[in-house]
Amino acid sequence: MSFRCGLVGMPNVGKSSIFNLLTNQKIPAENYPFCTIDPNSAFVKVPDTRLDTLVDLNNSENKVNAAIEFVDIAGLIKGASTGEGLGNDFLTHIMKTDVIAHVVRFFKDDDIIHVNGSTDPLSDFRDINLELILADLSTTEKYLNSIKKSKKPLKNKNELIQDLEKLIEHLSSEVFASKFKYTENLAELTDLKLLTNKPMFVIANIDENNDSTNKFMTDNKLDLDLVAINAALEQEITLLSEQEQKEFLSDLGLADTALERIIKTGYKLLGLKTFFTSGPKESRAWSAKKTFNAIECSGIIHSDIKQGFIRAETVSYENYIKFDGEQGSKNNGVWRQEGKDYLVQEGDVIYFRFNI
Repeated sequence: MSFRCGLVGMPNVGKSSIFNLLTNQKIPAENYPFCTIDPNSAFVKVPDTRLDTLVDLNNSENKVNAAIEFVDIAGLIKGASTGEGLGNDFLTHIMKTDVIAHVVRFFKDDDIIHVNGSTDPLSDFRDINLELILADLSTTEKYLNSIKKSKKPLKNKNELIQDLEKLIEHLSSEVFASKFKYTENLAELTDLKLLTNKPMFVIANIDENNDSTNKFMTDNKLDLDLVAINAALEQEITLLSEQEQKEFLSDLGLADTALERIIKTGYKLLGLKTFFTSGPKESRAWSAKKTFNAIECSGIIHSDIKQGFIRAETVSYENYIKFDGEQGSKNNGVWRQEGKDYLVQEGDVIYFRFNI
């Protein structure tokens, strides 16, 4: 299981530059609106030193990291929900993502065109969010009309119509769908997909002289996560050795790279955890929902394993390393046999027994 992170925002806020930074791609990042038209995407390995340790311990022939897919979605502008700019296509691209990273321009550079004429993070952020809300409003209104016109028998139809009308009222007040208290009727509508129901966080593209993110968060009264990135500076950091990168980031008061900070935020918002499989042939990291039990995690590896599931043999990563692998874990009584309902824990090293 990997997740898809869509980078959205105004044109020329640095989305493509951040995409290049995160993925080591060389896509265009020119100084004019709509440089990106078709979405660019790339899979990136999720860094995890635990996996490196497992590879060394078991002399694994192959190492497979978990992955995240980044999608650079073309810049939105005011009026996108009604087709302004290249709006409708871009909104469709956003729908295909799991989490939205809203890139907001904080840096000032007179040589880089701003589509509205001047840099205003608060205004840009609100304009884009409003377009997402308006798109959801249109989607919900169309859905409501189809329910009203439908001749098919529908359970709790009148209640559903009332719930949809309340959702429309909520969106009309310019508030995200994620802030709406969903009824059981609405929660069962798997085909009503709304942009503002997706998890969102902010990537603030700052420069060395401008980090007004605290004021931005206060003025917006936001309870969103924010990751501040100086894209230009961090691009330079990538040219350094791994040790030099750590020292440079430490001098900036940062423990992680931009990629690591964004991945941690995405995992948190999507409620993901990591478990491992490891042996001489391969050590691999797998991403799963925090709520997934043993049989659900086995299905991530292969549907045949889930179908023929017998048990999960598991040990915590810490004990696996402490006791020098599988045999040492067994000898010290920390290697456990768990059933299909076992809630897999962060960092578990697992061997699935199955029969088909």
